Amino acid sequence: MSTNIIDDLKKTNKRLSKGHKKIARFIQEEYDKAAFMTASKLSKVVGVSESTVVRFATALGYEGYPQMQSALQEIMRHRLTSAQRFNMTAHLSSEDIVSSVLSSDVINIQEAMQQINLKTFDTVVEAISRAKTKYILGLRSAAPLADFFAHYLYYIFDDVEVVMARSRAIYESMARINKDDCLIAISFPRYSTRTLESMRLAKMRGATVIGITDGILSPLHDASDLCLDASTRISSFVDSMAAPMALVNALLTALGRYNEESLRKNLHELEVLWQENREYTDNV
Repeated sequence: MSTNIIDDLKKTNKRLSKGHKKIARFIQEEYDKAAFMTASKLSKVVGVSESTVVRFATALGYEGYPQMQSALQEIMRHRLTSAQRFNMTAHLSSEDIVSSVLSSDVINIQEAMQQINLKTFDTVVEAISRAKTKYILGLRSAAPLADFFAHYLYYIFDDVEVVMARSRAIYESMARINKDDCLIAISFPRYSTRTLESMRLAKMRGATVIGITDGILSPLHDASDLCLDASTRISSFVDSMAAPMALVNALLTALGRYNEESLRKNLHELEVLWQENREYTDNV
């Protein structure tokens, strides 16, 4: 099934029942609104039963309504600016927002499990472990994910560098990157040009370039030696980081297991420091 549901509807419109044609017409004309409607809300707006909406989704080849909704949101992700994304959901009720956002996050995580090539995943773990210095780069919405990743990498490895976000500082941070190092670059739609430029620089220096992005159509795939995908289908003006965060958690867990001796030693030393400096509250 194509993720472009509009194209799917054009191909199948003649074969649809009367009720399904009403749904198809609304989606084609108001897909920006339909992308964030629950099956119940869509059925009321169109004037059909909720079960008809669900059957419509399966008739198009989707497993259910949430998968069809994700396909609509995929279109939104590539066509709209952040301001336009916000306008799409400004009319929604709290119930619709909660249902749409949480459903999207669940689907993104499920898709990430299907997207991950375990052989590539293991190779990434080995490449990061083998690298002398691990450079982490994530700009704009990917910055918190890069910081989170780096925070826990420090528990395992000594040489971890977070590449600074300021344009000139990026190149200064990577001035010494070489063939013994790796760059882990994180970016999602609308992809950062500075991230891609940094990946090309790292590749020119002979470093292993690892990408974390949303799918095979991402430009990070061409710019990296190894790449892992996790969907970030939109919900309103923000990108969903649920699946990328889950992927990073999986990477950190695998890296900890792969470097178990180093992790145990570092955690023991950190725990002593935390206790000496009362880093955490004793309250439970």
